Amino acid sequence: MNDQAPTNSENFNSFKAFYPYYLGEHSDVTCRRLHFVGTGLIIALWIWVFVTQSWLYLWLTPLIGYGFAWFGHFFFEKNKPATFKHPLYSLLGDWVMFFDILRGKVSILK
Repeated sequence: MNDQAPTNSENFNSFKAFYPYYLGEHSDVTCRRLHFVGTGLIIALWIWVFVTQSWLYLWLTPLIGYGFAWFGHFFFEKNKPATFKHPLYSLLGDWVMFFDILRGKVSILK
């Protein structure tokens, strides 16, 4: 099968094919920053929950993650989050983009 990213958001044969599309849907630097902050806060929340054994607070994970990301999409990127059509690839994409930002492969600078 072809591993190239389609020009639309319909079908992807692999995450490798999906990720360039995902990055294209995050071309606005503010949107990428909001994703980065949301994912960073999730990591901080998980560490705090683990250290304090406050397991009930794990419910905040999707609220924080999707809240920051969707705010970025609706108000800055002005598109629909990829989560609606590709939930698993989108979730993986968020984490890969987070670590790509940390490694300097994806910029959050203007």
